[in-house]
Amino acid sequence: MKPAEFAKRRRQLMRMMGRDAIAILPAAPIVKRNADTEYPYRQDSDFYFLTGFQEPEAVAVLLPHRAGTEYILFVRDRDATREMWDGLRAGPEGAVATYGADDAFPIADIDEILPGLLESRSRVYYTMGLHPEFDQRVIGWVNGLRAQAKHGRHSPQEFVALDHLLHDMRLYKSREEIATMRRAAAISVTAHERAMRLCAPGVTEYQLAAEIVHEFHRNHGVPAYEPIVGGGTNACILHYRENAQALRDGDLVLIDAGCELDCYASDITRTFPVNGRYSPAQRALYEVVLEAQLAAIAQCRPGNHWNDPHDAAVRTITQGLVSLGFLSGKLSKLIKEGAYRQWFMHRTGHWLGIDVHDVGDYKVGDAWRVLEPGMALTVEPGIYVAPSCLSAPKEFRGIGIRIEDDVIVTRDTPDVLTGALAKTPDAIERLMAAG
Repeated sequence: MKPAEFAKRRRQLMRMMGRDAIAILPAAPIVKRNADTEYPYRQDSDFYFLTGFQEPEAVAVLLPHRAGTEYILFVRDRDATREMWDGLRAGPEGAVATYGADDAFPIADIDEILPGLLESRSRVYYTMGLHPEFDQRVIGWVNGLRAQAKHGRHSPQEFVALDHLLHDMRLYKSREEIATMRRAAAISVTAHERAMRLCAPGVTEYQLAAEIVHEFHRNHGVPAYEPIVGGGTNACILHYRENAQALRDGDLVLIDAGCELDCYASDITRTFPVNGRYSPAQRALYEVVLEAQLAAIAQCRPGNHWNDPHDAAVRTITQGLVSLGFLSGKLSKLIKEGAYRQWFMHRTGHWLGIDVHDVGDYKVGDAWRVLEPGMALTVEPGIYVAPSCLSAPKEFRGIGIRIEDDVIVTRDTPDVLTGALAKTPDAIERLMAAG
């Protein structure tokens, strides 16, 4: 993503902050996996959104009142020895030249410099509680200024939650963001196609997961979350993680997996037959979920409310459950009583962006948020019939189905970023038969 994109975001945030304020954002800390290894580094989403900077041990400072030095980065200094072990660093010079900082300093100097930047600012925009150790440093700098009030130093009088402003900004995706999400979605589509083509009785869940992750990495992406590959009754476990079982002839397999590219996520779920052919019961239940998903996607239009896609999915699924013999009674009464929740127990989607479950309020006050162009969300209804569910018709017990796509709200029809992936039963069967 171009530096100008990040600069535009910083300018927008500083306009909302006002001139008498300062914003402080720390980078994500390095997380140890065990004694001498670390988890792959993933930058803090808010920090990345404003800076594009991918290194740890960094702090971004925004100063709307300082013409010419509104944006300061504290970063790791260049160090030939550490770079030999851990990789190249941008250093202060690179923070300015490559990442657009107006000025940059070694992170080791932050305790000397940052209190002076805080002085005489009335408001500090900062997200408390996200990085507890850094919270204490910020509080220490402010308290240090307060302790010197008798010497004429002025400290901020107010802390303001930075995420309140920032997360509303992140809810509306720019053209560049949508383009990145579209590329991530395309990689995910190809990954799911690979898994469908490999699938056969005796193949393991982890082998399908490996196909998917391989496709992500070969396109310079990473998993946006650990893939869920649930064969048979494992598909009824919403966050199934083991991915350890062999797939059986006659079962379905549910795959929920998405690629993250340049810190932007995709999120796809498909449910398909291990042997390449849906049984009559599997197809019947699948078509209910598919009809519900299409009805929900059709509601992803500007002017509709966040809950409208969910309401559409609930109505379709409840009607389908009646038709298949799960429920009986008047449709409106069944919906009001939540009779469908035994088999459809989650919401129909979530915001999508830098985080898989991206930031942004779902309600404004007591009302569901109005959908607007640029918002990105998933649409993912499902039906899950536990094998022990005696209230369900016998032929459906042990079947779990979810269908999920990524959608951008536009001024016109919804833009389904993941729409290239086969979704109807016939299309999936053709893809699997082609090998």
